Amino acid sequence: MTTKEKIKENLFIDYAMTKNNPKYKEATSRLDVIYRKSEDIRSPFERDYHRILYSNAYRRLKHKTQVFFATNNDHICTRIEHVNHVSSAAEVLARCMGLNSELARAIATGHDLGHPPFGHTGEKIIQEVIDNLNLGTKFWHEKNSLRFIDKIETLPDYEGFERNLDLTYAVRDGIICHCGEVVENGLKPRDEFIDLEAINAPNEYQSYTWEGLVVKISDKIAYLGRDIEDALSKKILTEEQKLEFEAIIKNLFGQKKLTDINTSTLVHLFTIDLCKNSNPDVGLTFSKEYFEIMKMIKDFNYKNIYNHKRLTTFHAYAKLIIETISKTLIEYYDGQNSIYKLRCDETFYPLLCSTFRDWLIKYSNVAPEDERKNKKFINKIIYDIESYEDYKKAVVDFISGMTDSFAIKMFNEIISF
Repeated sequence: MTTKEKIKENLFIDYAMTKNNPKYKEATSRLDVIYRKSEDIRSPFERDYHRILYSNAYRRLKHKTQVFFATNNDHICTRIEHVNHVSSAAEVLARCMGLNSELARAIATGHDLGHPPFGHTGEKIIQEVIDNLNLGTKFWHEKNSLRFIDKIETLPDYEGFERNLDLTYAVRDGIICHCGEVVENGLKPRDEFIDLEAINAPNEYQSYTWEGLVVKISDKIAYLGRDIEDALSKKILTEEQKLEFEAIIKNLFGQKKLTDINTSTLVHLFTIDLCKNSNPDVGLTFSKEYFEIMKMIKDFNYKNIYNHKRLTTFHAYAKLIIETISKTLIEYYDGQNSIYKLRCDETFYPLLCSTFRDWLIKYSNVAPEDERKNKKFINKIIYDIESYEDYKKAVVDFISGMTDSFAIKMFNEIISF
């Protein structure tokens, strides 16, 4: 019997996020009415996918860290490659289960848009910056991704005016609820249509849709094997560690060598196992064997890769970069005069001051109405420049959107004469 014959396909077709789903009206709702041409033939979720794909936040992912920082190696995984791996796995799972693959693709493509520079280390550093600024908020990339797609990222409409992305509820929900640290089996979506802004912590809620849960699991299975590949290419695993991992994968494959294992193999095996064991009654479920092996691989990666001593020095470097940029920009605060002070110091820090000044013009109430009109900005105003609290938030948002390379460039500009 073939693998395909063993899998019962389309078991979730009655729960797919289509017009027949009772949640569809809420799932396709938007914060604002979105502009539209009468000849547009795309579905709401396909349109969301394109809006994400064309955004600057998506483009920046190619220069953001996955695990290994600001590498010069073209074959080391970056955040954009990871996003594409997740999208690929999610689409396959959605099609097999009979779910809406367009929705799964849109969520997967946008799920990391708010990831800061320097990966998860960057998240921790930005949280320290927030604490030092007494902002009293928690920074986690899922919530920051929602902030970027709701309030920061813009696209020009058909007349050239910059507008917010205004994505559907289902895509926004899948993005903020995508936390990939799956510690439970048998995932099922929630029924409540909640205010996504009210979510206060990763994994506080399961996604509103089955498609969102598919992305959550795809995020997990996509990074495990890929990070092993990079660790091998960077030669950071000892012979003893390689033997330890071989012992883990022998539970999956029998007699297999570490060099025989790659991302594609692991994603395929976990995908097939999930399809075999999941149904609407038990939820999205791995077999007990595969679920335990997934946890073993995750524990191996944390112990031997993510906390490797070779990354420690760069952690300190990333901390110095982010804290230096933050400290430098905070010193320019002077209410409405902040824009003037930034313009004056463009002699010393031409790119840092000009780009942050542009940021304030686009997102704060500091710019004269005619200047915003000339630049065709009709996006949301999210900072009151008279508020020091809002100015500090602007600094955090500005830094969190940076790529590794841009942050390093800004740091070098600050320390150069």
